[in-house]
Amino acid sequence: MQNGMRGRVRLRTDGGLATAHDILIAALLGADEYAFGTAVLVVLGCDMARQCHLNTCPTGIATQKPELRAKFRGKPEHIVRFFEQLSADLQQLLAKYGFASLNDAIGRTDLLEQVRFDGNLDLQPMLAKVSDGASRWMGIRNDQPTVGASLDEAWVAPALEATEQGIPYVVDSKIANCDRAIGSRLAGELVLRRAQQDFPSDVTFNLNGTAGQSFGAFAADGMKLVLDGQANDFVGKGLSGGEIVIRACGLAAKDSGQHVILGNVALYGATSGKLFAAGRAGERFAVRNSGATAVVEGVGDHGCEYMTGGVVAVLGRVGMNFGAGMTGGLAWVYDADGSFVSGRRYHPEFIAAEEFSSVDAESQDALKALIQAHAEESASGLAKAMLADWPKQAAAFVRLTPVPQA
Repeated sequence: MQNGMRGRVRLRTDGGLATAHDILIAALLGADEYAFGTAVLVVLGCDMARQCHLNTCPTGIATQKPELRAKFRGKPEHIVRFFEQLSADLQQLLAKYGFASLNDAIGRTDLLEQVRFDGNLDLQPMLAKVSDGASRWMGIRNDQPTVGASLDEAWVAPALEATEQGIPYVVDSKIANCDRAIGSRLAGELVLRRAQQDFPSDVTFNLNGTAGQSFGAFAADGMKLVLDGQANDFVGKGLSGGEIVIRACGLAAKDSGQHVILGNVALYGATSGKLFAAGRAGERFAVRNSGATAVVEGVGDHGCEYMTGGVVAVLGRVGMNFGAGMTGGLAWVYDADGSFVSGRRYHPEFIAAEEFSSVDAESQDALKALIQAHAEESASGLAKAMLADWPKQAAAFVRLTPVPQA
C-alpha cells in the first residue's frame, strides 16, 4: 500500500474458513479472495480421521481401496448447497453492517477493534492505516491471453477419424514452452467416445523442442507422445494409459544422467501408462501415482510421495524424503555409492529398502526388462551402459516396498 502496489495484486487467504463471519473478517483485513479446504472436505463427508497418507480413509475420500471408496457418499450438490448457503449468510451479514457488496468491505481495518489481548499480543499494527491509496485489488480479470488455437487442436479431428477407422495416426511437429497440456484435448475426446463404444486407438505425436507445462496430461490408452528435447512441470499429470517418451538432445544425450530433462511433479495422480525419460526429473516425481510405470535417471526431493501403486525405477541420484506416505507400488533406486541407504534419504516409516541380491529372480528380471524398454524407447546412453555391464550395475540397485501400516 505504501508503494502504490496494493491495487495491482489480489490477496488470497485461507486456513479454516467455514462461516460468513470468517469471510467478512478476512475481507476487512484485506483479503480479495478466499480459499476453502477443510470445510469442503467435511461437506463431502470427511470425518477428520487424519489418515490421508495411510490409504485407510474411513469415508472413502483419500484412498485407492475399492472397499473404502465404496463408502464415499459425497455429491457435487452438497458443495453447491454449502456455498449457496454461505453466500446467503454473507449477504445478510454485509447488509447488517451497511455494505453494498463484499468489495466495499475489503481493507476496512478501521472497522475492526481488538477486544482480547491474550499473551499481551498487540494487533494494532495490523489495523493501522498506512496509506490513502487503494485498499483492494482494482484491476480487471487477468485471463490467459488467447492468441489462437492450441498446437494440438488441429490434430484432434483427424486423429479421431483415423482411430474410428482403425488406422494409425502419426503427426510430426515442433513444440515450444508456450504449448501447454499437449495431448489432453485428444485424451478427453477419446474417453468420451469410448464411454459410448469401446475401440482401440493408435495415435503418435512426434515432437521436437521444449514442451510447456502438463505435457501429456491425462494421455489415454493408445496415445504415445515422443518428445526430443525437454519438458516443464507436470509431465504426465493424471496419465491414464498413454505412453510418454522424452529423449535428450545435443550434449545432454551424451551424459543424460547428469541433465534435467523434465520439471517438477511429473506423473502427479497418474493411474496407468508409461513414462521413459532419458534424463533427470525435478522434485515430487510420481506423487500420488497409483498405477503408472516410469523410468527416469534421477529425481529431486520427495520422490514417490503418497504413491499407492505402479513401478518407478530411478537410474541415478535421488533427493531426500523419498517415499514419504508411500503405501503401494514399488520403486527401484540406483545407489552406486550407498549414500541413498546410509544417508536415509528415503522414509523408513513407510518403505523398506532391500538389496538387489536379496530379492527374487522374477523381480530382478522385471527390473532388467524395464531398463531394456527404457533404452529402446528413449535411446538412453546411461541405460545402455548399465545393460552392457549388468551384473555389476544391477548389484547397486535397491528395491523399496511399502511397510504394512497398522
